[in-house]
Amino acid sequence: MNKTRLLCATAVMIFSGAALATDVGVSISAGQPGFYGRIDIGSVPQPPRLVYAQPVVIQPARVAVVQPPVYLRVPPGHAKHWAKHCAHYNACGQPVYFVQDNWYNNVYVPYYRNRHHG
Repeated sequence: MNKTRLLCATAVMIFSGAALATDVGVSISAGQPGFYGRIDIGSVPQPPRLVYAQPVVIQPARVAVVQPPVYLRVPPGHAKHWAKHCAHYNACGQPVYFVQDNWYNNVYVPYYRNRHHG
């Protein structure tokens, strides 16, 4: 009987611990200041200010497939060490333009908010 109680108590502790360990996160989407990731340039009133003039491509495709470039806002250091971070953004095999933070915050965020929340 004591083994059964011990087993039940252990099971309860394991399952309750798993429930408490649930990952609770905050969702941030495009158009918010803390967002990092792909942004849709679309009809933004001013062209994006870029970190580098030429797109960056890591691991180009083995077969010649022309892909349009994507525009990303990434944390400081990610553009500089893009090979280390491109998989996180699912953008290793395509041309990437990195937008400058001040353009994102001063042009894109107000444009996005007006278009999607206004």
